[in-house]
Amino acid sequence: MNTKFKSSSTFKLNLLMACTTLALTSMAQNVYAEDAVAEPEYTFLDSVKEGKPMTSFRLRYENVQQDGNGPAGTPFATKPLEDANAFTLRSLIGWQTSPFHNFSFAAQIINVTKLNDNYNDGTAFSPAISAGSNQPDHLGYAKVVDPDQTNINQAYIDWTGLKNTKFRLGRQQTNLDNVRFIGDIGFRQVMQVFDGVSVTNKSIPDTNVYAAHFESVNQINTRYRTAGALDIVNAKYSISGTEGITGYGYFSKFDDLGFGNAWFGGTTNAGRNQSNKTLGLRLDGVHPFNPNFRAAYTAEYAKQTDYSGGDSLIDAHYLKLGGGVGFDAFNIRIDQETLSSNDGKFAFQTPFGTNHLFQGWVDKFLATPRQGIKDTFVTATYRLDDFLFFADYHVINSDVDFAKVGGGTGDKYGKEWNVAVTYNVNSNIMTKLEYGKFTESDQYVATANRIRDTDKLWLTAMYTF
Repeated sequence: MNTKFKSSSTFKLNLLMACTTLALTSMAQNVYAEDAVAEPEYTFLDSVKEGKPMTSFRLRYENVQQDGNGPAGTPFATKPLEDANAFTLRSLIGWQTSPFHNFSFAAQIINVTKLNDNYNDGTAFSPAISAGSNQPDHLGYAKVVDPDQTNINQAYIDWTGLKNTKFRLGRQQTNLDNVRFIGDIGFRQVMQVFDGVSVTNKSIPDTNVYAAHFESVNQINTRYRTAGALDIVNAKYSISGTEGITGYGYFSKFDDLGFGNAWFGGTTNAGRNQSNKTLGLRLDGVHPFNPNFRAAYTAEYAKQTDYSGGDSLIDAHYLKLGGGVGFDAFNIRIDQETLSSNDGKFAFQTPFGTNHLFQGWVDKFLATPRQGIKDTFVTATYRLDDFLFFADYHVINSDVDFAKVGGGTGDKYGKEWNVAVTYNVNSNIMTKLEYGKFTESDQYVATANRIRDTDKLWLTAMYTF
């Protein structure tokens, strides 16, 4: 057990809780002091009563059928993986007060409970949790990264004392644009949250500016990363109510986020510094021609390079182009997303994004292979009353050729299709059925691992207050 890491994490968490408690106590004392002079029109207790819940319960079953054997170097390396069957319940319980003297307070607890244990939750007994970690006594199962967890999910103070501006201090969810680069990975039961300060400003007409400095990140595998910092600048200008152009800069000083082998390849490169900066521009929107017909479009480019001591191999770009049309309740579009490769030594990465939503839902490419990705996909949706139907199909290739099992090279990772239907029972209850299937094409070989054929099924029911 890394007691130094545990102590540091506990200290920061306790400090955050202490600051929030101190602010609440101070505010309450001020109110009581005012009570002794005159009855105020609006008290702190009123702001609590008129606040809003941050509470939901999500029950999910996930089934994973994956070809191939257990992890290399274990007794299961020669045995086929057993199917994963994961029943989990996520409980979020919290409250945010209404503004009082320009302050608002929020706190939210998360509990994720494993209702069975027939899967590999991707955590290790030691603190060195990474993308390749495995639950030691469940190595024979396919992986579902939904471990047990009880923690403070969010705890922050908002201040709106400046016109058109909101400051937020504490632990917070952050979702920007389409969550490709910054997101809370809300699909997984344990969410990704950040500790630090953020500010949103809307002083410029039709413009939203967001900036943040985060000192730590709590990842979905329960690892609390504190050795670094993330600075964010994101500015969006709204061309219309449904169209906008966004410029952004993401500056990461985290030298290790647990993806060393995936980012640079091979155990000898695992220690390379992952600090990087990403600068980009995004044009995205839906343009209506009449109430029944519309066109959608996206054009985005970003450049990723080393930053603050990051390894010089970090040098790649991101490109997304796509568009489509919508008729009444039906939408269809085609896109191509490229995460380029630096001659097979490094590929464009999105370590803080909600990557489950990209390259299909089966999660074969949460970290980009060093040879890069070129994903061409078609997406269709249809809404019928309280039902929403979704389908997409991906052809996923590499940016540069890779070595194949048995010799030779290839550039075709595989194909994936996904389907889903969501039914909103009412404003509080949502149910969802999802299925994804990835089929391997050229047999990719990197550090002795292939991207195996995989099927995943999800059944979800969620109640939100």
